[in-house]
Amino acid sequence: MVFHYKICKDNLPFFFFVLIKCRYRAITSAYYRGAVGALLVYDVTRHVTFENVERWLKELRDHTDSNIVIMLVGNKADLRHLRAVSTEDAKAFAERENNFFMETSALESLNVENAFTEVLTQIYRVVSRKALDIGDDPAALPKGQTINVGKDDVSAVKKVGCCSS
Repeated sequence: MVFHYKICKDNLPFFFFVLIKCRYRAITSAYYRGAVGALLVYDVTRHVTFENVERWLKELRDHTDSNIVIMLVGNKADLRHLRAVSTEDAKAFAERENNFFMETSALESLNVENAFTEVLTQIYRVVSRKALDIGDDPAALPKGQTINVGKDDVSAVKKVGCCSS
């Protein structure tokens, strides 16, 4: 799941996400453009899905900004008796890769909302920090055209008025 961010007309942030499945991997690079966050979800009962996380992580890092917020999510945590990926292994991987980590259970609604909330909170922090950084650097602001208005031009407008014909 890749999160995108844009500013709406009312200057409020808007986040949306794109779910990418393995079978559509060939067309995914276009979806990464502008991404600000991602949930890399694997199945704790199938080790092969955890093994694929490294490839997805590399692809994310190759096609996105270095400030992207990434959370590794182990789903199906309710199936303890079928677990193939230990929490410790996944947590160690996430820490090594500087990612957030959480285990969820969609069936039991365990941590699903928390995972989204945490990723969106971290995205908001990154985007806010970027906005503040740009605000401090006048060179980073978009350049506009300078129009010099002389005293004569202003007084001419005052004499004629804005609505006179």
